[in-house]
Amino acid sequence: MAKTPTADKKPVKEPRTLKTGNYKSFKLQKRIKTGDPDIPGAFKLMKGALGVMRQNWKPFLGIIVIYGLLNLLLVQSFNASGINQTKDNLDAMNTGRFGNLLSSTMLFVYMASSSGNVTNTTAGAYQLILTLVTSLALIWTLRHVYAGKKARVRDGFYWGMYPLIPFILVLLAAAIQLLPVVVGGFIYNLVNTGIAATGVEAIIWGVFFGLLALVSLYMLSSSIFALYIVCLPETQPMEALRSARELVRFRRWTVMRKLLFLPVFLLITGGLIIIPLIYIAAPLAGITFLITSMLGLPIIHSYIYRLYRELL
Repeated sequence: MAKTPTADKKPVKEPRTLKTGNYKSFKLQKRIKTGDPDIPGAFKLMKGALGVMRQNWKPFLGIIVIYGLLNLLLVQSFNASGINQTKDNLDAMNTGRFGNLLSSTMLFVYMASSSGNVTNTTAGAYQLILTLVTSLALIWTLRHVYAGKKARVRDGFYWGMYPLIPFILVLLAAAIQLLPVVVGGFIYNLVNTGIAATGVEAIIWGVFFGLLALVSLYMLSSSIFALYIVCLPETQPMEALRSARELVRFRRWTVMRKLLFLPVFLLITGGLIIIPLIYIAAPLAGITFLITSMLGLPIIHSYIYRLYRELL
C-alpha cells in the first residue's frame, strides 16, 4: 500500500510560550513580565502633556478662560484685603531672620488647602457642574488633538457633553473607592482629639490611615482611566471599568507612582511661583494663585490622558 505524501513527515511542534503567572492583589511576589513597553518617566509624561497643550494652545486657552471666568463669577471671589491681613498676622507670629519666608510658606499652604472650599451649598453645586462640564470638554479636545483633528472651543463644550451620564456613573464608582481613605481620615482626626495619648499611638494611627489611603489609591489607579474610556462612543460604564482594570494589569504599582507624581509636581511648582510673590506682594500673589488654580484642571487631564495613551 502506497504511503500518502505526508505519512513520513514529523509532526510540527508549536513554538514554546511562557505562561503568564497569576497575579494577586496586595501580595508580595516576583514581578510578572508581560512584554509590554515600559511606561515613560513621570517628568517625560509631564513634558509631553504640557507640549500638547502648548502646540494646541488656542482651544485649551479658550476652555481655561471660560472655566476661570465662570468659576470666579459663580464659585470663588478674590479678596486682597483678606490675604494681606492673614499675611500681617503670620508675620507678627513668625519673627526672626526667616520669619517672612516662613509666613509666606504657611500662607501658600493655607491657600492650597482651602482652594477647593466653598462658602455655601449653591457654590458647591456650581463648582461640581463646572468641573464636570469642563472635564468633558477637555477630554473631547485631547482626543481630537491626539488624533490630529482640528478642535474648537465650542465643539468641545457641545460635542463633548454626550457621555455625561456614563461619565457621572463611573465617577460615582470612583467615589465609592474613596471610602477607605475617608474613613481613615475620620478615625485619624478622631483619635488625635485626645484618644491617642502618646506619640507612638499617633504614629500607629497615622500608619493605619496611610494603609487605608493606599487601598483607595490602588483601586483608583485603574478607575481613573475609566473616565476617559467611557467617553468613547457606545461605551458602557461597567465595560469602561473592566477595560481600565485590564489596562493596568501587572502595571498597577508603576501607574500609582506616576499618579502620585502629579499632585507633588503641582504643589511644588505652585509653591515656587506663589511663595516669592507672597513675600513681595501678597495681593499680586492672590491673583496669580487664582490663575494657576484654573490651569490645574487642564494640566491634570492632559497628564492623565497622556499616561492613558502610553498604557494602550
